[in-house]
Amino acid sequence: MPASAAVPAPAAVLTPAARPPSPPPFTDPEQAAEFIRRFHREQPAAGAPDARIRAVLDEIERTGSYEHTPAELAYGAKLAWRNAARCIGRLYWRSLVVRDLRHLGSADDIAAECFEHLRLAGNGGRIRPVVSVFAPDRPGRPAARIVNQQLVRYAGHRIGDAVVGDPAGTALAARARDLGWKCAEGRFEVLPLLVQERPGERPHWYGLPDDTTLEVPLTHPAYDWFADLGLRWYAVPAISDMTLEIGGVRYPTAPFNGWYMGTEIGARNLADADRYDMLGTVAERLGLDTSSERTLWRDRALIELNIAVLHSFQEAGVTIADHHTESERFLKHVAQEKRLGRPTPTDWSWIVPPVSGGLTPVYHRYYDPVDPSLRPAFLPREPW
Repeated sequence: MPASAAVPAPAAVLTPAARPPSPPPFTDPEQAAEFIRRFHREQPAAGAPDARIRAVLDEIERTGSYEHTPAELAYGAKLAWRNAARCIGRLYWRSLVVRDLRHLGSADDIAAECFEHLRLAGNGGRIRPVVSVFAPDRPGRPAARIVNQQLVRYAGHRIGDAVVGDPAGTALAARARDLGWKCAEGRFEVLPLLVQERPGERPHWYGLPDDTTLEVPLTHPAYDWFADLGLRWYAVPAISDMTLEIGGVRYPTAPFNGWYMGTEIGARNLADADRYDMLGTVAERLGLDTSSERTLWRDRALIELNIAVLHSFQEAGVTIADHHTESERFLKHVAQEKRLGRPTPTDWSWIVPPVSGGLTPVYHRYYDPVDPSLRPAFLPREPW
């Protein structure tokens, strides 16, 4: 063969250094190991963490993820509440009732247990903090999702240029109607529960049984006419559109609740211009001068609306907190955590109440900064 003839190159051989990197495991081993260390550090009775960490890392290597023990799940959910920078009620984090429902993933099962969640949390008016944890996301197997923002929420009905009911509930009400839900177009129509089992599938919808939805009609201790406004609100604020992440494992269906602080209802849900927008109506019935903002008619109407909420829940025997008491309790929580050598990451703009903020002790101080990487946590849920 002439020296100038081309000689075929040998087939390329991938050395270990040249091989493309393996895809990362579905669950981050470092996050898993860190959570196990924390669990054992804060639960001394669990013993040394070494053997458990080895088992968890081996399971991640084999399957891409791992399964929490019931004790790890329960403590992880409580830590997620303790880490919730926007929650003023964290003093009670240890009292959270954790329902381990990881064996359930069908829409029917999820709906049935969400209804049981509301019964347990409602507790005849003595509201209990509860979280119901359903199946987690697994490699190649995303878990079902609850479409609703909360397990209980009121529908909004667009009629011409107006909305009857809660404007925040118009999109979900329209989606539910497309799925076959029928209801009257009242101001306080409870939305159905929508559960989506898989990406791209139509959600299943379920009407809430009457015994799951504890509602409080609103009256005022000084004004009989207030009852004629026909206002009411539900007792259990159960958030259902967040992911509970513990040690790298993501639980996208984990509805949880505490109890209401009165200002959430009286100063936001019923007062915000893009919600029920009741301040003008209340001011008119009070006979206030609304011709100028300088009369502070909004402020006066807002106070009476909040008085009505607190009064009505108390008269109905339903747990609710006022913003002054809850502010004092939050600072007690901060002091307890400091004694234990732990920070209390806090979003000041969420902790300070929307009524008389400057009169509450949480207003006049700084807090530990929010750490977006802090885990366990309740996180905004990523779309499919």
